[in-house]
This record gives sequence, structure tokens and C-alpha cells, in this order.
Amino acid sequence: MNRQTINVLQWKPAMLNVKRLLCLVAVASLMCLKAPHLPCARADEQQEKWTAGVASVVITPERSMWMSGYAARTKPSEGKVHDLHAKALALQDARGTRLVIAAVELLGIPRPLRDWLEKEVHRCYKLPPEALVLNASHTHCGPVVKESKYSIYGNSFYGLSAEQIQQNQKYVDALRQKLLQLVGQAIEDLAPARLGYTHARAGFAMNRRTRIEQGYRIQPNPDGPVDHDVPVLRIDSLDGKLRAVLFGYACHNTTLSFYKFCGDYAGFAQQYLEEAHPGATAFFITGCGGDQNPYPRGTLTLAQQHGRSLANAVEAALLPRARSVRGPIRAALETVTLEFAEPPSREQLEKEAKSTNKYERRHAEALLEELEQKGRIRTTYPYLVQVVQFGNDLTMVALAGEVVVDYSLRLKAELAGPPLWVAGYCNDVFGYLPSVRVLKEGGYEGGGAMRYTELPGPFAPSVEKRVVDKVHELVDRVRTPKNN
Repeated sequence: MNRQTINVLQWKPAMLNVKRLLCLVAVASLMCLKAPHLPCARADEQQEKWTAGVASVVITPERSMWMSGYAARTKPSEGKVHDLHAKALALQDARGTRLVIAAVELLGIPRPLRDWLEKEVHRCYKLPPEALVLNASHTHCGPVVKESKYSIYGNSFYGLSAEQIQQNQKYVDALRQKLLQLVGQAIEDLAPARLGYTHARAGFAMNRRTRIEQGYRIQPNPDGPVDHDVPVLRIDSLDGKLRAVLFGYACHNTTLSFYKFCGDYAGFAQQYLEEAHPGATAFFITGCGGDQNPYPRGTLTLAQQHGRSLANAVEAALLPRARSVRGPIRAALETVTLEFAEPPSREQLEKEAKSTNKYERRHAEALLEELEQKGRIRTTYPYLVQVVQFGNDLTMVALAGEVVVDYSLRLKAELAGPPLWVAGYCNDVFGYLPSVRVLKEGGYEGGGAMRYTELPGPFAPSVEKRVVDKVHELVDRVRTPKNN
């Protein structure tokens, strides 16, 4: 044999093997197209494989109680318009990773309540801290729930009697147990589901910071920044029936200021949606509405009108085909240290403690007490930032405090990619979180409201950068995990 013949004989088996391999690949590809149950189709199916559970519990006080939200309150509640609720949505992806979103119709979530519930749900249900999201509707027609002595959210701020304070503590103790059971019930309710994201708009929120000669006053400002987006997460059973709808809006729940328990416009919106979709549970998630009010306001009829407007926006969002939301769930929860401005001196506080303004006086007393007990006034605040990523389809940012709208607008502009849902009033409602713009302008949200808390305030100018930087850090982490 010559050299050329040997080469041909040596290559022939290899050529046959290549042909055989190509045939096998072609057959496998064809089978994948015809049989989606084969492994080549399982990746997307696994990403879309969800189970979801829903639970709801009434948290309306059984007896008359002092209500939180307005410094001008002078007496306890006098009945109710409708019940207040706590609701939980449990989600589990194909890998078994769980997330629970709990929404409560209260003014805020005290940090001690978050800390206690976080610990207990981990003990009882193995749910890690980053997998628990708490959001308060910020209704100003709910009960006082904070143990703080000097806060507008708390007890002694209103000069409550010992009996009233004891009653409040009993309510808080019962609320803790209800929330713990609620999370468990939502997890026990897990069943196959599909998730979809969509959104619409509602127009009754208006910026409430209006410049006057002496600074800024709370009154309608049609030229101020707003966020009218209504994000919607729909949860359907596999047969297409709507099981739950999670929706948000950036606006204070302050249409009402009377003495009856009521969920305000958000409570009515949930009521209308559940009436229109029997068997479905509606969840309201408060957005960055720290400097936004519902206008006009002041009557029950207006609260109902705004609730109908928001419910109609959700109904409009449910009309088009929703964008499929796939797994896996990736979540992160961390603390960022926020700085306060230079605290007032002892001499200044002693002077303010003699003020005829009772709120200024109580705030000074709180700081003087802290100075006596600890030798100094705190200079920082441990601020919670939480981010939840749903596959490559949706990012949810949960910020603590009464967050002004600048944060939502900025983060949406800076974080390209999947839809971004920014919620405020999450996990720890301690007071206002101003942007640098609001901080420099001053006024109620810029630092004036600190007199209704036990915090020194206002925040230092670094506040916005620190929060936004932490959000970017966590978003980058959950969107590009190391072991994906």
C-alpha cells in the first residue's frame, strides 16, 4: 500500500463515527422538539415550576384602642369601617427555595416585631431572614403597635394610661402570634401555580411638598415628582384561576383622619378586587410614598373613590397577557449604616425640654434620657435593605422607613434589566428616609418629623448615597450569582 491508501483507511472509521454522531444529534434534537418532557426541555420548565400559598387573618383590635399616625389624636378608636388584615403570600421555586411576603394593614412595622418574627419563622419553618419580606400599608386608621416611649408610633407619646399601655402590649403579643401562624398557614397552602408580572397607572397621588416663604408645607404640589406606576404580580393556579394579586402604589394612606379602624384607600382597593375575583386574595404593597398624599382627601367617600381608582388600575393591568415570571428565587438582606447629622448639645436639649410645644419637648426629653443612660446620643442608624430576584424576570427592592419618591425614580432609572419594583415601609418603619434633595430643602420629611420619634435626626447628607449604593450591591449579587 502506498502512503495515500493508508491515510484513507485510517480516516474512514473516524469519518463514519462523525457521521454517526451527527445523526444521533439530529435525532435527539428532533425528539426534543416533539417530546418536551426530555431533559433538553427541562431547564425552562423547572424555572417556571412554582408552588404558591396564601393566608389571611383579621388583626382589627377587639376593643377600643388608641390609634397611631396623627399627633393631633385626643381619644381612642370608636368602632370600625371594615376589618384590618394581615396577609401572607408564600412562594417556592423548583429548587425548593421559599419566599414569604407578608402585608399588614398597620401604620408601620416596629423593628422589634421584625426581629422577633424573623427569628421565629426560622425556628419554626426554616425560613431564612432574607426570605421574609414585611410591608405595612401605613394606614393612619390602625392601632398603636410600637413599644417606644417617645415615638408617634408608640404608647406614651399620646399620654396613655397604664391600663391603655397594657392593653396595647396584649395586642402586640397577640399580633406576633397571628403573624407567625399566618406564615405557617401560607406555607402549608403551597400548591402548583404560575406567576406573571404586569403593571398599570393610577393618578390620585400627588407630591405634598409645597415651597412657601418659611420653607416647605404639606399641601398639593402638582409640579412635584410622583410615581404613578402600579406594579402587579398575579398568581394563578394551573387551570388559569386567579389565586392572588400583589399590587403596589407610592402614596400615603392618609385620606382619612377620623377615629374608626379602616384600611383607607388601600383597604378599599383590596376589598373591591376580592369582590370582583371570588376566591382570590389581594395584597397591597406600599411604594415610596413618603412625600405623596392622596388628593383630594378628608372623607370616607374619597377613600372609597381612591380605592376604586387603584382597583381599576389593577384590573387594567390584569387585562393584557402578563409577562411570565420564572425562578429561581434569590434574595439578600443586609444592614447599611446611616449617619445622623451632628446631634444637639446638652444645653440645646435642656432648652428644648422646656418648650411649650409638647412634641419638641418630648423629643428633647428622649435624647436627654439617652444621653444620661448611655453617655452619648447615637450617631448612626442600622438601616435594612432587602432585594429579591425572580429568575431574570423581576427584581423587588424592599426599603425600610417612610421612603420619599426620589428613591423609586432614581433606582428605576439606574437599574436596567428586568422590571424593578421598589417598595417602601418594609421591615422597619422608624420614620422618614429623605433623599438629598428633600434633606436640603428641609421641612417635615427632611427632618422635621424626627421630633415625633426617639431618633436625633436629621440624617447626614450621605444618606441617599449609602442606601442607593447598598441597593446596587445587592441587586448585582442576586442578578449575577456566583454559582448559577
